[in-house]
Amino acid sequence: MGDSFQFIDIIFFAMIAAFLVLRLRSVLGKRTGNEKPRRTPFDAQAPDRRDAEDNVIDLPGRRGQDGDGEPEEEPQPQVRGGWGRAAASGVEAVRRADPDFEPESFLGGARAAFEMIVDAFAKGDKQTLRPLLSDAVYDGFARAIDEREAAGEVMQTELLGFKGISVTEAGVDDGIAHVTVEFVTEQVNAVRGRDGDVIDGDPERIAKVTDLWTFARDTRSRDPNWTLVATRTPDDD
Repeated sequence: MGDSFQFIDIIFFAMIAAFLVLRLRSVLGKRTGNEKPRRTPFDAQAPDRRDAEDNVIDLPGRRGQDGDGEPEEEPQPQVRGGWGRAAASGVEAVRRADPDFEPESFLGGARAAFEMIVDAFAKGDKQTLRPLLSDAVYDGFARAIDEREAAGEVMQTELLGFKGISVTEAGVDDGIAHVTVEFVTEQVNAVRGRDGDVIDGDPERIAKVTDLWTFARDTRSRDPNWTLVATRTPDDD
């Protein structure tokens, strides 16, 4: 008699376990390997563009570059605090406002955006620039492109590699998340005039360039994309 009760108990608990497994699968979903890849922060246009102060336009062809030599091995993106714990606490604030925010994935998207923007600016490709930039930054870039074209100047830029990519500042202000990324790159830059002579930069010189770019996103919006809202160099601070 006792053995029959134990057998019934085993069946009862097995039924409960099976029910819980089915419930978990219905709530969490079952991975099939065919899921759509997660969108990066720069996959598409961001219609809700925000302006920001200090929208300095300081791109290839800039003076004050330093360093020569062969390109070094590219590092992995890093999240570090440029000013003590401020950056780390800022990243946590962004995570609280946007639970889907992943710093490593963000830096991968920021790197891709950096490459696209630098290349498009050098080529004068406003169509590519428009969805990646805030209104204020786009106006500055477009004005610089127009002035360059009016003067008959041609910019040549070759981005050889990244020496460092890191978050230096982050935070949330009235629902707007902002993340500042430091890009340390090796580039070859030159600007040629109408006659083809080099008027700025050096086509034979590898220069180390440091940029501080700030990206922003409205965390209250369903649009997951970020836009570039400010650019500067350490010399501007």
